[in-house]
Amino acid sequence: VLKELRRLIQMMGGCFKTLFWSCLLLFLMMTVWAVIAVELINPTVQQIADEGGWQGCERCRRSFASVFMADITLFQTVVAGDSWGYIAIPVIEKNPPTAIIFIGSLMTLVFGVLNLIVAVIVDVFAESRERDVFTRASELEEEETEQKAALGQIFRGIDADGGGTL
Repeated sequence: VLKELRRLIQMMGGCFKTLFWSCLLLFLMMTVWAVIAVELINPTVQQIADEGGWQGCERCRRSFASVFMADITLFQTVVAGDSWGYIAIPVIEKNPPTAIIFIGSLMTLVFGVLNLIVAVIVDVFAESRERDVFTRASELEEEETEQKAALGQIFRGIDADGGGTL
């Protein structure tokens, strides 16, 4: 009854290993950018916060204070796309060369790693589907048996004298 759902769950199960390594790659790339951001962006963030920027934002001052905080900020702004301009625009306005870090992280994480992850997952699904030939063949045999049984029922209904001929 739920053949498609069962097949989808089987294919998803086959790509968990790929998802794990993809997430690890994303985290590693994000951490490289986070280390760079702590060194080069955090001083500008602290300067903006000291000047009264980001009133009402408790987290803004510590957004790039450590590698962990920078990882969270990069995930929020670059990967999830949430509040990109809230931190990035004031920092870029105050220190324009920091745009290289924001744009570089955006390009490598979103357009590089995330698109690579999607491509690999699609490839894994395609390979899984090709390997699923045996399952599909048994499903077709089952359908053929059901259709033959239905056709036999129809022929028995047409055979008025029960002699086995029409």
